Amino acid sequence: MKIEYKLASYRVCSPEETFEKIKNTLRDINTLEIKNIQHLDKLGIPVYYLKRKVVIDEKEGIAINYGKGATDIQAKVSACMEAIERFSASYDESKIKKEADNPINIKDLILPQYSDENVKEWVEGFDIINNETVDVPVDAVFYPVYGKLFRGNTNGLASGNNLDEAILHGTLEVIERDAWSLAELVRKIPKKINPEDAKNPLIHDLIGKFNNAGVDIILKDLTSEFEIPVVAAISDDYSSKNPLMLCMGVGCHLDPEIAILRALTEVAQSRASQLHGFRRDAKLRKEFTSKISYERLKRIHKKWFEFEEEIYISDMPNNARYNLKKDLEFIKDKISEDGFDKLIYVDLNKIGVDTVRVIIPKMEVYSIDRDRLSKNAIQRAKKLYY
Repeated sequence: MKIEYKLASYRVCSPEETFEKIKNTLRDINTLEIKNIQHLDKLGIPVYYLKRKVVIDEKEGIAINYGKGATDIQAKVSACMEAIERFSASYDESKIKKEADNPINIKDLILPQYSDENVKEWVEGFDIINNETVDVPVDAVFYPVYGKLFRGNTNGLASGNNLDEAILHGTLEVIERDAWSLAELVRKIPKKINPEDAKNPLIHDLIGKFNNAGVDIILKDLTSEFEIPVVAAISDDYSSKNPLMLCMGVGCHLDPEIAILRALTEVAQSRASQLHGFRRDAKLRKEFTSKISYERLKRIHKKWFEFEEEIYISDMPNNARYNLKKDLEFIKDKISEDGFDKLIYVDLNKIGVDTVRVIIPKMEVYSIDRDRLSKNAIQRAKKLYY
């Protein structure tokens, strides 16, 4: 299917059309409130949160999901889609298999040392590289999950206007986290991106908002061997020197300008969510940064601010076909060339919105789980950066 909207995101239809499709499902996920919280920060970049009621272990609670975007409606839709993803990823007994028919090699999921490899619950997925069903451990699918294989996470969870769109965006997130993980293993990240040649006006608009607020933005190129652009955006809040506002966002896309937009809006969301302070990780980070100076924190993370080479967006690969099936075909071929021989998705659609969990065995998750690192990670990182 052809991509019809590629200004603030990369979708088969505009965010306005997407919201019309999903707005009636917000009741189904127990939505209590949707609100713009951009006023908490000085950037003027839209960030939304969605508050919903959840039940975990038979106890009622509140979950907060955040959304980002270069435009108001995009940020609103982003928050809604994240909430739908989280709702759809909750444990579903109807999908559970006690015995696997065609089990994945669980060691390819990069297990932590504490892992109990005796998997008792499996979920059927579909491998689009080998065109076959494959069973994956429940810990790799649902969230939250309290299994013994590894800690649950949301890597590869994505929703879309159709199934292929959801699979594409979930796949790009897995590739993003893989590249980010490799960057975390090296002492320097040499390439800084100069966005002056951006054709998308929203990139210039967003960077202008950062600069007008007294915030420098450093864009670093984290693209791995797959030649699918991965960009980190780091906010250097020199005007306030608040260590809490030393935030980073990472974006990945076949089109480097979309990758940059995702990184820029992600760092804006990170700042706003830190100031919102609802989530446990935000509270922990606030406590940590209250004990350390701005300059010291910058020194600790100096590799994100220093660079040896400046590149332009036109120097980055752009392999976007602007067609979902062609984009997925390119990714399948590219990762297969480098030894990643499975691209699995699990269909999690519960409320009429296509939602998936994408799993690419052997890809790194160190950026989100420090207990999980493959034997090949350091070698891949050295090859990319040295």
